[in-house]
Amino acid sequence: MPVSSRADLSRTVMFVVALCLTAAATAAHAREFRAADTQNEDYPTVQALRFMGHLISERTGGRHHIKVFHSRQLGEEKETLAQTRAGAIDLNRTNVALIGNVIPSMNVLAMPFLFRSIEHMQKVLDGPIGKEILDSFEPYGFVGLAFYDSGARSIYNNVHPVRSLADIRGLRLRVQQSELMSEMIRSLGAEPVELPYGQVLTGLVTKLIDGAENNWPSFVTTGHYKHAGYYSLTEHTMSPEVLVMSHKAWMMLSAEDRKIFREAALRSGQFMREKWRDLEEQSRKQAEGAGVVIVTDIDRKPFEAAMAGLYVKAQRDPAAAQLIERIRKVE
Repeated sequence: MPVSSRADLSRTVMFVVALCLTAAATAAHAREFRAADTQNEDYPTVQALRFMGHLISERTGGRHHIKVFHSRQLGEEKETLAQTRAGAIDLNRTNVALIGNVIPSMNVLAMPFLFRSIEHMQKVLDGPIGKEILDSFEPYGFVGLAFYDSGARSIYNNVHPVRSLADIRGLRLRVQQSELMSEMIRSLGAEPVELPYGQVLTGLVTKLIDGAENNWPSFVTTGHYKHAGYYSLTEHTMSPEVLVMSHKAWMMLSAEDRKIFREAALRSGQFMREKWRDLEEQSRKQAEGAGVVIVTDIDRKPFEAAMAGLYVKAQRDPAAAQLIERIRKVE
C-alpha cells in the first residue's frame, strides 16, 4: 500500500475513533432526571415541572430531559424528600412546611400570619431574601432552585362553620407532617392529626378527622370538598412550595448545565403562577357550586394573637428572628 494511502487510512481511523469517543462522552453525560410531585397530573406544579423539562431538553439539544412522577407515584412528600436527599430522586416539589423538618430556617416561611398578602409573599421570594434562602440549602443535601405559589391555606371541616376560636376548639384537624403545623393548630385549641396528604380523604370519609387546612385547589382537586362542607377563609398561612434538586445530581452537572437548570426553574415558577391563578378561581367556583358554605366573616385578630407563643419560640433563634423582621419590613 502506498505511503500516502496508509496515512489517509490512519487519519480516517483516528477521525472515526475521535467521533466515537465524542459520542460516548456525550451519551455518558446525557441523563433522564426523575422529578417527584404528590399532586395530580393536571396540577399547576406538575405542569410547571413539565414546562421546565421542555426548556431543559430544548436548551441541551435533547441531551437532558425530566420525567415527572406525579400523584404520589414515588411516595408521599416526607418519603420523597428523604429519597431526594439520598440522591434516588433528582428533583422534588414540596411545601416549605415539610422541608422545614430538615432545614429549620424554612419554618420561618411557614409561620402563620407572616405574609400580609400573596403580593407581599411574592415580593419577598422574588427578591434578595428569596435568593438567600434558596442558596442556603446545600449543607442539607439539596439545591434550592425556585419557589412556586401555594395560595393561602384556610380551615375546612364537616362539623360547623368556623368564625371564631370558640368554633375551632376540639375539632380534629389534619395537618402536614410538621411540628410547626401541629403547634399552630394546637395553639388555636384544635387537635392536630398528622397525616400524609394522600390519606386525608380517607380520614374525612371515615370520620378519623373533622377537617383539615389547605388552599382552594387542593381542597377541590382531592375531593375533600365533597366531605367537608364548611370552608373558613382564615388564610392563616401563605407558605410557598419550593423546587429542590438533589445535591448529588447537581454535582454531576457541568457549570453550563447548572445555569440552564436554574434559568429553566425560575421560568417554570412564573409559568406556574399563571396556571395557579386560573385553577384557584375555578376551584372556588366549583366548591361554591357544590354547596360548600364559605365563611368570610371571621374575626382574625384572636387567631393572630393565639400565635404569639409560636413567634416567641421561633425568635429564640437569632437567625430566624432576623429573617422574620426582614420579611415584615418588605413593602
